[in-house]
Amino acid sequence: MGGRTTYLPFIVAAALIFCYATVSLPYTFTDDNPIRVVSDGLQRLDSRTIEAIYQFGDSISDTGNFILENPQSSFAKLPYGKTFFHKPTGRCSDGLLMIDYIAEFFKLPYLDPYLNKDGNFSQGVNFAVAGSTALNTSTLAKNNISYHATNSSLFVQLDWFKSHLHSICSSPSECKGKLSKALIMMGEIGGNDYNWAFFQKMSITEIYKLVPQVVQAIKLAIKEVIKLGAIRIVVPGNFPIGCMTIYLNKFKTNDESMYDDLQCLKDLNSFADFHNNKLQEAIKEVHKDHPDVTIVYADYVSALLELLEHATSYGFDKDVMLDACCDNCGNEGIPVCQDPYKRVSWDGVHLTQHAYQVMSQWLIKHTNGFNDNSSVKRLKFSFLFLIFSSLSTFISLG
Repeated sequence: MGGRTTYLPFIVAAALIFCYATVSLPYTFTDDNPIRVVSDGLQRLDSRTIEAIYQFGDSISDTGNFILENPQSSFAKLPYGKTFFHKPTGRCSDGLLMIDYIAEFFKLPYLDPYLNKDGNFSQGVNFAVAGSTALNTSTLAKNNISYHATNSSLFVQLDWFKSHLHSICSSPSECKGKLSKALIMMGEIGGNDYNWAFFQKMSITEIYKLVPQVVQAIKLAIKEVIKLGAIRIVVPGNFPIGCMTIYLNKFKTNDESMYDDLQCLKDLNSFADFHNNKLQEAIKEVHKDHPDVTIVYADYVSALLELLEHATSYGFDKDVMLDACCDNCGNEGIPVCQDPYKRVSWDGVHLTQHAYQVMSQWLIKHTNGFNDNSSVKRLKFSFLFLIFSSLSTFISLG
């Protein structure tokens, strides 16, 4: 027995290493096993499996739909687009948006807006419209919110999506095949529902009551695209609005206790957290019903707070970064800051290309999916049981 037990420590160590290595392996990405996103975020999405991106949302991701609806909009005029395109494209920034950087990551072209009838939609479509809301105008009216920026709410965009699918598919099964190789970007959406409520001076207590309706609309949209065949969906949360320039200006106060260490308004950020928590609960509920579908929550709060906390290391000028590069951009004679690269805020509402670049890089690296880890836990237990059973047998034989 002494000869055998001499090797026992080495056998235990080897067995535990083997167990750890086995259960730590990432999911295998195959056609039969829809990809799961874990701790490495969007980087774990094999770019070879994503052949198209479909974007829903508002001005955070609109690449031209709003100015096609409203050609006289200020978004259709310089200085919008001045940094990258050197002309306005309908993007509410000086250049690229987060969806543009995500498209680059997956080696896909920038998405043309759906309303551009000459657009190239072979590798995706952008349905987002600046000013869009999750709820339609009649529902907002029932909540005492008047809204006239656009009628292209989330469910209008879903109708566009279905029309597009009808134009490229001859059958539902063919559509499902195409969507199995696509990435759906479901927002950010819902921010404007709250923006208009806040700017119409509704009480924050009333606006909190709006959250379940907004989240339910997003949840229904997620379920609808899954029904059509989507298996990879990214659902961004809302921004930390207490850090957004337009809110900082509108709700400015001399009460220092209202601000956090980053000089963001705490109550407004708590509201954003409330929406985002409810949204994540909804995502988990949908995922529970559709375990083979990857549904990813994109944490805009953490991405922007990371930027603000380490602003100087990213090249921003901390003294002016939250000052809008231009107020009333697109109106003739309005001055524009000399170096948008050093600013986070472009026009008070939207961010600069540089800010969107930093946020998108963080999101690509850190975005987490919701997965049921029970199978992994069962695997760990099975291996441990097997190992210790084997060791017990070995010792008894010795």
